[in-house]
Amino acid sequence: MTVQVVLVHGIRTSRTMWRSQLMHLEDRGIPAVAVDLPGHGTRMAEDFTLEAASATIDDAVRDAASRGPVLLVGHSMGGLLSVAYAGSAATPPVSAFIGASCTAFPRGIGLATYRTLARTFDALPDRGLWLTERVLAATIPEETRPDFAAGGYALDAQDIALGSLGALDLAADLRRMRMPVWWINGQLDQLRMQERIFRRLTPHSELIVVPRTSHLVTAMRPRVFNALLDVAIATLRQGAPAPAAPRES
Repeated sequence: MTVQVVLVHGIRTSRTMWRSQLMHLEDRGIPAVAVDLPGHGTRMAEDFTLEAASATIDDAVRDAASRGPVLLVGHSMGGLLSVAYAGSAATPPVSAFIGASCTAFPRGIGLATYRTLARTFDALPDRGLWLTERVLAATIPEETRPDFAAGGYALDAQDIALGSLGALDLAADLRRMRMPVWWINGQLDQLRMQERIFRRLTPHSELIVVPRTSHLVTAMRPRVFNALLDVAIATLRQGAPAPAAPRES
């Protein structure tokens, strides 16, 4: 049984953020594909819509499912979009799911504050990219630091994408998820706010908190994240249920 991995990036970045994971999976002989969402990466000129984003994930998942069970992995906005997809009433062919840095409902004052901050950064000289680079230089190891900018930053799509997320009914989507699920958060991640609720709404899930790590857990601790990919793949291969008890790694 050959497990297939589909990776969905977060807001502003692109499929290049998954370079470390793609290299790790390739070394292990695991087929994997990372998509570019509309308005991002190679599709920067396209408009972002929830429908187009879902269609992008669906195309990649259904293509991969023709060759084996699918492990869907999403980071941040890509994680929220993947929850909406994996928990949809259409029962897509997702055999297991990893949601990284995405355990917060995008609504209310939290979403409004995030959009205000994003607009403030966008109004800075160079649209705030100098500050982004400084933050990355201070927090991300050299081996993964260039990966976030390699596909370009989707600055024009950012506010539209954030506004669209408020239309998602994630609580209903989470309740419909019956596959093994891993929620992976950095200890210092600002989107940990509802991680216990996400864990409770997905009974076949495990919550893993990576110490001394922020929102960019895939890049800050790539070896830890890759090891957790291996756990999910091994679980699928064995056909065993995912562990249910929350823990810290």
